[in-house]
Amino acid sequence: MRVVLAEDLFLLRDGLVRLLQAHDFEIAAAVETGPELAAALAEMDPDVAVVDVRLPPTHTDEGLQCALDARRKRPGLPVLVLSQHVEQLYARELLADGTGGVGYLLKDRVFDAEQFVDAVRRVAAGGTAMDPQVIQQLLARRSGDDRPLARLTPREREVLELMAQGRSNAAIAGKLVVTERAIAKHTANIFAKLGLEVSDDDNRRVLAVLAYLDHGR
Repeated sequence: MRVVLAEDLFLLRDGLVRLLQAHDFEIAAAVETGPELAAALAEMDPDVAVVDVRLPPTHTDEGLQCALDARRKRPGLPVLVLSQHVEQLYARELLADGTGGVGYLLKDRVFDAEQFVDAVRRVAAGGTAMDPQVIQQLLARRSGDDRPLARLTPREREVLELMAQGRSNAAIAGKLVVTERAIAKHTANIFAKLGLEVSDDDNRRVLAVLAYLDHGR
């Protein structure tokens, strides 16, 4: 699995390279600036891009903008974003087209190697890997009484947040210590209340829910 990695801090970049290589990823390129990332994404045709939002030369949004531009040129390019903070605008824009694997992790909330490696693999396979804090802030934007989200029960909101992290029904059931059948019922209720068609495709259903919440359809 070929990875393009963009991180401006040398020690963190080198550590990520070593970690991914230890888990049988091929590092197609490991870069530190926005222009280098743009060139690598265009030339290397990676299976997944792991990018920091803020890269030189301006340390604003070069990483994310490069990734978004690459996804416009290659729809569905899997992108896992790393950030120090929850950047709602970036998360919404990344999710807006509803295609391909996407992830958004907060650097200081990645607690072990397996968690990170699993996120990279999940995104590369077309799934989602969203930090709970990112999801909570996206959900909070649509929590007014005039929004369909307000019709969800507390348990349904909890299930929705776990779905958005990319968890399967079985994983959610294990997390909440309930049966998988109960989660399937909650999922059906969520889609009904949000006006979305029920789908057996976990990745598409999560992206659809997030896009719905973002755009207020």
